[in-house]
Amino acid sequence: MTTRATELLRVVHARPGVTRADAARLIGVGTGATTELVGRLGQAELLAEAPATPSGTRGRPTTSLIPHPRGPLIAAASITHEQWRVDVVELGGGTLVSVREDIGERSGEQIVAAVGATVAKLRRDYSDRIRGIGIAAPGTVSRDLMLDASSLGWRDVDLAAIWPKADIFVAGNDATLAASAESHRGLAAGASVALHLRVEAGLGGAVVDGGKVLVGALGAAGEFGHMPFGDPTVTCPCGARGCWGTAVDGSALARLQGHDLPRDPISYARRIISSSDPEPAAATATVATALGRGIAGLVNGLDPDLVTLGGLGVDLLTAAPERIEEAYRAGLMGFRRESPPPVLAAALGDDGPLLGAAEEAWTALLTALT
Repeated sequence: MTTRATELLRVVHARPGVTRADAARLIGVGTGATTELVGRLGQAELLAEAPATPSGTRGRPTTSLIPHPRGPLIAAASITHEQWRVDVVELGGGTLVSVREDIGERSGEQIVAAVGATVAKLRRDYSDRIRGIGIAAPGTVSRDLMLDASSLGWRDVDLAAIWPKADIFVAGNDATLAASAESHRGLAAGASVALHLRVEAGLGGAVVDGGKVLVGALGAAGEFGHMPFGDPTVTCPCGARGCWGTAVDGSALARLQGHDLPRDPISYARRIISSSDPEPAAATATVATALGRGIAGLVNGLDPDLVTLGGLGVDLLTAAPERIEEAYRAGLMGFRRESPPPVLAAALGDDGPLLGAAEEAWTALLTALT
């Protein structure tokens, strides 16, 4: 395809339902050239047109640009501590079908096999229109697609086995991909520098600079939960002591109340955070304070425009906003306190990692179509 055709596809992907007139303006071409581009992309089964919603103003009616009904698709998979999910995603981010299943007691290899079988079936169902896959997982994903998820006890799980020899295959940490989604389609869209933090069984995140996620030299950037902001007497599953994640997740809430480590730390944490009883409320306040202080440290070092929270971070922000705010401001350098970067609940919620996986896979596919 030509550069203009690729630009047009990217506009349609970023702005679902964009009119032909607005798309022409955004890529800087005239109406005649746009008509030609749309015609060629229609013949290639990439774009189609539909009547635009009436604007109420005079002038010639325009059309909306939509995914072609036989166009390419992406599979997006998300693995959490509780379940896995696979969506089929079209141009523009719309979901055509979603399949999910509980993790249970299965090993990483068994989960990879189950996800792989589902992806293979979906490829048959959609007559091989699915051109690639993006995967979000709760751990460190190396450049050779091996997953280490210490909180699940998984090590060297081969994510590439989900779809061997896929033309488009991207995989990453769930918090990192949630940051990507939030910067493309959430509250951080348009931010110069955005910081996203996701609390689940531990804590992760990412810095997004000018719309680009900083993944690091080995692809493992954003492991903020393993910064030594926590209690140095507590050993993290990663092997280090004093990791920040152990001060803000379900294990911290259990430890503060003298409870055993819960089998499902995320559901346990949500139950404790929502409780109004004095002991759970005190534990929640302590964890919220630890979260706020850590955010301050990262803001001091990274200088973001805003901070978005996902996972249990949203629950803590809802239950104890004053504790987070107080600790956050106390930890900031003095010159930042008058107008600190806001700390906000992520707009995309628990869907962030999967949406980010789809976004990264679609970005790679659109590049491959050129």
